[in-house]
Amino acid sequence: MGAVMSARLAAAGFTVHGFDTAPTARAALAEVGGQAHDTLGDAVRDASVVILMLPSSDVVEAVVRDPQFRPAAGTTVIDMSSSEPARTQALAAELGRRELTLIDAPVSGGVAGARAGRLTIMVGADQTAVDRLRPVFAPLGDPVSVGGVGAGHAVKALNNLLSATHLLSTAEVMAAGQRFGLDPRVMIDAFNRSSGQSRSTSSKWPDFVLPGTFNSGFALALMVKDMRIALGLAEQVGAADRLSRSVLEIWAAAADALPPTADQTELAAWVQRLSTPGDDRAGG
Repeated sequence: MGAVMSARLAAAGFTVHGFDTAPTARAALAEVGGQAHDTLGDAVRDASVVILMLPSSDVVEAVVRDPQFRPAAGTTVIDMSSSEPARTQALAAELGRRELTLIDAPVSGGVAGARAGRLTIMVGADQTAVDRLRPVFAPLGDPVSVGGVGAGHAVKALNNLLSATHLLSTAEVMAAGQRFGLDPRVMIDAFNRSSGQSRSTSSKWPDFVLPGTFNSGFALALMVKDMRIALGLAEQVGAADRLSRSVLEIWAAAADALPPTADQTELAAWVQRLSTPGDDRAGG
């Protein structure tokens, strides 16, 4: 996602400085017109805006607490990762003492949405900040203020929990229909014309599951991480979460059974194997 988003910003005329621990990622940035650096300090030194697109709060905190991470006072740091809301709020306060402004702006839309510049950007900042940063967000997608700092990461985690729930439900429904003898493409078409329609039936099944490519661009393990963030939020506020906990349990079992690099859509194949009599391959 970060590579595609960097390419979009460079194509829009921004001077994009970047750093990644992987040399291949740095080379990819240079190929699209960005300025790749060998150190974190060089990448952020003269930046007016720093964008983070990283796997977790642990990595985000490690980066901004690195002694090399010393952007100028007044710089805005935008965490577009899927991070933990409470940790984002604490980190915003910490960076504030360094005269840096942290806002959270995670995205939804996948790699395809990033390539097309049609990401939904869930911004944890007031509308004034959104308007100030709109030129930065414009090449990437549509920003919407969802509340104060941390709110973006909360909405993103809850969105992914909802997405994971209907992806799992669709997988089980499709497996049942296929065992009954129904054509999966006919089922998907019918669902998309009916009240069972969701992003899983309109995009993930026809684009990635039925063709057997399983390459939506979002890892199953990252989905499980985001689900856990959402469940932690529900527990923190005392919200009902019985269904969500059951869904997480099944997704976690899939993560244990599948390779660490498995795409989220491979959940469908795993569920299909569970539904095949005498086939125990899904168990490990």
